[in-house]
Order: sequence, then C-alpha cells, then structure tokens
Amino acid sequence: MQRKNHKKNINLPDGSRLRIGIVASRYHEDITGSLLNGALEMLRSCGVKKNNIYVLPVPGSFEIPFGCLSLIRKKKYHALVTLGCIVKGQTEHDRHLATAVFSGITNLSLNYNVPISLGVINANNLAQAKARSTGDGNKGKDAALAAVSMALVG
Repeated sequence: MQRKNHKKNINLPDGSRLRIGIVASRYHEDITGSLLNGALEMLRSCGVKKNNIYVLPVPGSFEIPFGCLSLIRKKKYHALVTLGCIVKGQTEHDRHLATAVFSGITNLSLNYNVPISLGVINANNLAQAKARSTGDGNKGKDAALAAVSMALVG
C-alpha cells in the first residue's frame, strides 16, 4: 500500500507495521536535531506509529555504529536510521571519521541483514550542514524514507 505525500505529490511507502530505530548523534545538536525532526516527520508521513519509533542518542557520529549494533542485538527493528553531522576542520580528521562511520554502518547492515540508512551528513562548513538539515534538503527525511523503503524490500 502506498501513502500519498501531497506536499511533493509522491507516493510514500506504508510503514504502518514497521518498527524503526534511530541512532542520532548529539554533537552539532542544532544540526542533528533538525535531522531528527525531519526523520520523525517522514516516518509519521509513512504511517510509522509513534510507539514503534525508538530514538537512541549517542555522543557523536563515531559512536553511531556501536549504537546501531546495540539496537540490532535487540532484534526489534525492521530498519535503522542514522543521523549525524561531520564538518570539515583544518585537518583531514573529518575524512577519517566519515570513512570509519560509513564503513561501520555498511558492515553492520550487510553482516546483520538489517537495512541501515545513512543520514550522517559530511559538510565543508556549518552553513552547508544547516542547508542539508532543513527544509526540502533535510537529509533526515531522506534517510527515514530510505529506511522504510528498504524495510519493505526484505
């Protein structure tokens, strides 16, 4: 069954029977808070019931894979959404961090056969991060939609 999103005139997947876990970084909380709001809005638009959504806050993006693992071990969730923000600094630390986080998420998803969507944004500066966490460009919404869609695949 498809649900209609009248704002964008697209059909949304029916997530009414799904349980979704969200692992959200608290670092850059203004950005990640917006990502979380976008993800929750999209999950509601897809029909995911409020009591079937669990949000696990973690200190930073580096801790997201471990947060995912802890939720996977509970075997309660059809899919997970990851939300975080990595901003380029004066060194290459952001690239190493992003590589570790993205690899960890990918490995968990494939090894445990659980869809994990990527809502961890990697930005050159805070202005770019803000643009990718608000309005129609909110990557939290995109990550939530991907999680629901993939949960229904298998």
